Amino acid sequence: MAFEDDAVQVPAAVIAYGFDLETPMVQSLMRSGELTSLCEKGENEDVGRYRLTFFYKNRRFQLIVNSTGKILQRSVIDFGDRELPAALHKPGI
Repeated sequence: MAFEDDAVQVPAAVIAYGFDLETPMVQSLMRSGELTSLCEKGENEDVGRYRLTFFYKNRRFQLIVNSTGKILQRSVIDFGDRELPAALHKPGI
């Protein structure tokens, strides 16, 4: 991970791993809008942490990283045949 001008750069391989995709697919899926993301900066007791959330089809992949880019936590929610609930696309969820 790298931080530049309040932006977080996540290696495509990390995102691909979270969604069980081939690494070269990540950039094209992001360009087409099929894979989207959300970055939240920690406040209060979470200062110095970031929650990075990625959405693809019926799955959500989430990373919690510190200010140096170290991954502290990762999680995946897969809704199988059901569509990802809209509420999971909102910050703080």
